[in-house]
This record gives sequence, structure tokens and C-alpha cells, in this order.
Amino acid sequence: MTEQIYSKIIVLASVVAVMICAGGYYLYRYATTPPLYKTTEESDVYVRFVMEGYDSIIKNYWMETKENDLAHHFALSVQKAQSLTAVPVPSTSDRAGVSKMLHDAFTSATTTEAKKHLAEDTLKVALYNLNPIGRNALYSREEETQMRQTVSNVNPSSDLYKSLGLAKGASADEVNAAYKEKETVLKSATTTEAKQELAEATHAQAVLANPSTKTRYDDAKIEPTIWSKMMGKTLYLSLEKIAPTTLQEFGAIVETANTTSKADSVIIDFRGNIGGALDFLQYFLGLFVGKNQFAFDLFHQGAYDAQRTVTDKWDGLLRYKEIAFLTDQMTQSTAELTAATFKRLHLGVVVGEPTRGWGSVENTYPLETVIDPKEKYSLLLVHSLTLRDDNQPIEQHGVDPDIDTRKSGWENKLSYYLRSPSLVRAVSKVVSEPPLRK
Repeated sequence: MTEQIYSKIIVLASVVAVMICAGGYYLYRYATTPPLYKTTEESDVYVRFVMEGYDSIIKNYWMETKENDLAHHFALSVQKAQSLTAVPVPSTSDRAGVSKMLHDAFTSATTTEAKKHLAEDTLKVALYNLNPIGRNALYSREEETQMRQTVSNVNPSSDLYKSLGLAKGASADEVNAAYKEKETVLKSATTTEAKQELAEATHAQAVLANPSTKTRYDDAKIEPTIWSKMMGKTLYLSLEKIAPTTLQEFGAIVETANTTSKADSVIIDFRGNIGGALDFLQYFLGLFVGKNQFAFDLFHQGAYDAQRTVTDKWDGLLRYKEIAFLTDQMTQSTAELTAATFKRLHLGVVVGEPTRGWGSVENTYPLETVIDPKEKYSLLLVHSLTLRDDNQPIEQHGVDPDIDTRKSGWENKLSYYLRSPSLVRAVSKVVSEPPLRK
């Protein structure tokens, strides 16, 4: 890859506003002003806390929400949070009615701790039951940190060196020697525990014996997201997830393939891919079509927000005349959107099963109201929905493949969609195998 492209990849990996997609995940924070007391009841900090969440839903939730619907929604949430037999009835079906209903609910809580739990539980229930169910949440500081680490593909508790019985920072030669010793002991074992131990050691060796992946792991405990191999003239790439480093990994693998092989086609295996950073697609697609080209739309409260590519076209990809994307029912989030976008632009052929249908884009929004001096809260809200190649929501629908491998005779369609004999052979082979993970 050119230095220009690498510099933009670094910007992507280091951008403070991390954006993620769920089955996903696409996140960012921005400054907010302290909430005003819009009703007298909000002089109570617990009422104000919940009402700040209410206001954030009205403003930021992907679906345009009517006040009377949200008032009933919060009444149901109070019922659940207080374990009431009947649903409270707001005096008016608007924001003021919800505020008064909450004030009445908090008067029944006799301690500060009880009020705090009631405020938390009311928002948690309200958020959980917004569509898509279970995709919205109230996060503590620790929970948000964990989520961001997941998005960044960072696992603080990971210890690949320990899997090989080595101290952190051991050399590649030490890694290979330790793996060989472990493999000799475990390769003939039949117990589940031994097989798992060998699998962990194999993964550790694959990461720590490679200079670039070892450096990323040593510096930040970032593990690879792409595994690759050559299959004739076809470069096979298996993407387990999409992280800030995925584009950099892609560039390094393609550059190596360009200098060591005569590859002319690519397989991008998205089977089991849980998704990740949504702006990956704007960078990735740009390498094929150039900067400032339409990439995809985000749908929010009845409006469409066009997203454009942000990278220049990369000449290193010109040799790859055909791309096949492999999908299954666990392909989700950004992986789904990427497959749908390349399908819509006729840049790739999708082979496999319909995807999972997790097409929501979640953002985090901090709550400024403090109900616990030791804690900070934020809302995780579905802010937008992504759209598939026919402009319908990916959410609950998924992306349909060009070639559905569940149907009899699917192999015969490969030659109709793909011209490269190497790519046809490679797709036929890997579809019957699990995705490469080492």
C-alpha cells in the first residue's frame, strides 16, 4: 500500500470517536450541554436522570418516536422496575406527564440507594425494550470501556505467551520452539481439554511468530482479524471480525501476495464475522473505487444520510479482477453491509447463505446528570439502520447471496457468475470447510 493510504489507516485506527455496528458494533461521543429543568419535578436528580435519557431517545433513537407512545413505554418500564401489578398512568401523555409519573414513583423509594436503583432499572427496561429488542442499553463507565475494547479488538486479559509457557516478549524462535514442543505432546491426545489446549497454542504461535502481528499484540494486545492463504491464483482472506487494524492487515497481506504470487482473484470469507467498525467500509471501498464516491446510506428518523468513501483508489488491487464474498447466517453488521455494497456496485459476487440481519448502528450518548458520584452513565442507542443492495433495511432481513449454497445445484452457478477457473475451484472447496482461523 502507498504511504498515503497507510497514513489514513492510522487515522482510522486512532480516531477518538470510535464508530461501530452490532451482531455488530459503530460508536462515538460528543459534547452535550447540561440538561435544563424543563419541569419542576426534575429538581429531583433521579427524575432528571431518567428524563435526560427520555430526551436522548427522542433526539437520537433511529425511529421517530411520538411522545404519547414513549409516555406509555416509560409507564411500562416503571411498572417493571417497581414490580407493580398495574401499569402507572401518566397524568398527560407527554413529557410533562412522564416527569410527574416518575416523581410519584420515586416518592415510594425510601433510601438514596433505592432511588438510584429505581432510576437505573427504569432506564434499563425502557432501553432494552426499544426495537431492535436488546440492542439499546444503559452503560456504566466499566461497561462502556469493555465495549470499546471489544470494538478495538483489545482483550486485556489475553495472554498468548502463557498458552505456550513463555514469558511476555519471548522471541519468534522461542515461540516456534515452544509450540513444536507442545504440539509433539498434544497432537495425539484425544481429550477435549487437550484439543482445546493445542488449538490455543496453535493460535498463539500464529500470532506471535509473525513480526507484524506480534508487535501489535505486544504493544496493545491486539490480535489479528484476518487469516490468509493462496489457493492457485486466488488469494483467500478469512475475516473473523472488523477492527481498527483490519484495513492495515488487509493492505499488508495484499502487498505480500502481489510480490510473491500471481494472484488474480480474491475470496473474502465473512462467515461467522461479527462485524465491527462501520467506517471500515468507507475506507475499504475507496481502495477499489476512489475517494468521495457514494458508499451507503444510513437511515435515521425518516431521513437518509449518505456516506462516502474516504480513501484513494489503490493500484495494487487492479490485478484482482473478481471478488467472491462468502456469507452465512452468522455474518452480521459491517460484514453484511460490505457484502451488500459490493453486490450493489457489481464489484463482488456473494456466495453462501442469507446473512443474520443485524443492521443497526449503535452510538453512545453520555448522561450528564450524576446520581452516583463514583459512576458515569451513557446510553447505547440504535441511531441508524443500514440498507442492503435493494435499499431495504438489513435489520431482520439480512443480505441475500447471489448464489445460495443451501440450494441444490449451486455449484453450477459459479461459472455463470465467475470467470476465473481458480476462483471457481477455490470457492467450491472452501464453502465445504470452516473459515480459516489461524
